[in-house]
Amino acid sequence: MEAFRQAVVNTLERRLFYIPSFKIYRGVAGLYDYGPPGCAVKSNVLAFWRQHFVLEENMLEVDCPCVTPEVVLKASGHVDKFTDLMVKDEKTGTCYRADHLLKDFCKEKLEKDPKITEEKAAEFKHVIAVLDEFSAEELGSKIKEYGITAPDTKNPLSAPYPFNLMFQTSIGPSGVSPGYMRPETAQGIFVNFKDLYYYNGNKLPFAAAQIGQAFRNEISPRQGLLRVREFTLAEIEHFVDPEDKSHPKFSEVANLEFLMFPRQDQVSGQSARIIRLGEAVSGGIVNNETLGYFIGRVYLFLTYLGIDKERLRFRQHLANEMAHYAADCWDAEIECSYGWIECVGIADRSAYDLRAHTDKSGVPLVAAEKFAEPIEVEKLVITPVKKELGLAFKGNQKMVVEALEAMGEKEAMEMKATLESKGEVEFQVCTLGKDVTIKKNMVTISKEKKKEHQRVFTPSVIEPSFGIGRIIYCLYEHSFYTRPSKGGDEQLNVFRFPPLVAPIKCTVFPLVQNQQYEEVAKRIAKSLTAAGISYKIDITGTSIGKRYARTDELGVPLAITVDSTTSVTLRERDSKQQIRVSIEEVASVVKEVTDGLNTWNDVLWKYPTHSSAASED
Repeated sequence: MEAFRQAVVNTLERRLFYIPSFKIYRGVAGLYDYGPPGCAVKSNVLAFWRQHFVLEENMLEVDCPCVTPEVVLKASGHVDKFTDLMVKDEKTGTCYRADHLLKDFCKEKLEKDPKITEEKAAEFKHVIAVLDEFSAEELGSKIKEYGITAPDTKNPLSAPYPFNLMFQTSIGPSGVSPGYMRPETAQGIFVNFKDLYYYNGNKLPFAAAQIGQAFRNEISPRQGLLRVREFTLAEIEHFVDPEDKSHPKFSEVANLEFLMFPRQDQVSGQSARIIRLGEAVSGGIVNNETLGYFIGRVYLFLTYLGIDKERLRFRQHLANEMAHYAADCWDAEIECSYGWIECVGIADRSAYDLRAHTDKSGVPLVAAEKFAEPIEVEKLVITPVKKELGLAFKGNQKMVVEALEAMGEKEAMEMKATLESKGEVEFQVCTLGKDVTIKKNMVTISKEKKKEHQRVFTPSVIEPSFGIGRIIYCLYEHSFYTRPSKGGDEQLNVFRFPPLVAPIKCTVFPLVQNQQYEEVAKRIAKSLTAAGISYKIDITGTSIGKRYARTDELGVPLAITVDSTTSVTLRERDSKQQIRVSIEEVASVVKEVTDGLNTWNDVLWKYPTHSSAASED
């Protein structure tokens, strides 16, 4: 596995798919640059993501800033809770992730210690299984018990302590307005819910989507593109009525069958198994149809990209992994040389996010369902006396009014009782960032029987979140293979990218350096450009076999060899089969195959096959 990974990474770096950033200055851990083919693969993956999700599901796309004010991330919980536990080398100050050190120690003992007892092996396996549940004290206790020291120096380690993973900054020159580089793109969608809901005609369900950079100041980045400090996320927030999580298109994915790893199977020590999605939803394994629908759509997206369906599974979060507010959560995990890697999270986050921002901002982020006939309900009525509030708070009146109107029933009734007994009450206005004194003459709070024409509620959100870099790296591994050269004296590297994601769709080779052939190559290049096909011309004097090998290593699916002035040889990468196509037709044939309108087998029978010793690998 190590040798395979090294072969993949060496090829990716040599062919400039990606390289360590700031390489001439010895680089920075966790930061990578995408080179030309890497940019093209990433661009193609994102273009397909937009097609598959944004266009097909009629989503509303937004693009929000990377720099986020502290108040937003305070409301979402990131300022207080977005942490990993860290330990320091007590002599050098070098930092390490505490859970990584403990996991590595246990794995090394299991894999390399021939004297390990069955009892100790079971203990180490248990530690790895429950690592995510450990508190700082439990982690520290295990590190001390096992005598784990700093990997590089063998120095003693500090006790674990929380480290916030967000990059902190300040907005403006004064430094008094703190902010952070966003750790995810979702908050930009949540804070814009009110406007997006209005834009959508005040109708639910609807989804908003965003592609953008996110930043996490990882303590000890490793595993190449899988754990980095700046990365691309593509996230969807699908807003739905919490009382109706059915999906009108669920039947389109209900018959899909793929590897699923439900919670109960993990707990009982079983393996992932093939389950039909419709049965998973009807049997209650997956919480609801909308969540199930997105699991199915994610499966189709990943397999269309070229992810091997045998090495793709959907793992349900264990009870201790899920946030307290989540109704259900599944990860699309892809197996690569590093093991099973979480690449997409699909969560039913209930109404947590919109409620958190409503509470912090004082702006109600809610939706409404209109009733066909009015119904009578007992309703909390909060009536701010705007004249009195205006006299007391002047320019801040609007924010105080909004905060009063946003109160929940419990808080409002407590305020009413305090006002009646004491005549005034201290009240926090989040948008002002301070407490204000509300007097009895400033607000009326009561419960009245009213006829309601609508139900006002906070929507639930289903959130599929895609780590684009992780998906791309797994795609590289799933697409990579080697085959012997014609002489059998060396192994040639090939990426079997589907045309959908291939960085270059086609190469054009004049067989020999000859002005006539080069003119034909230019004509073909012009027709490829007109058809919107990315291509590369190689007019070097090297053998055609070596030129094929170079483009196979870039994952180019088709190669055109100009070996006459009327027709050309078209070669397919994986089968190495060749056909003869006229110069006038070749661009349209390439487009049909690379756009997925026809397969290579579809065109193979239409055109004469071609075999020539000169054009073989």
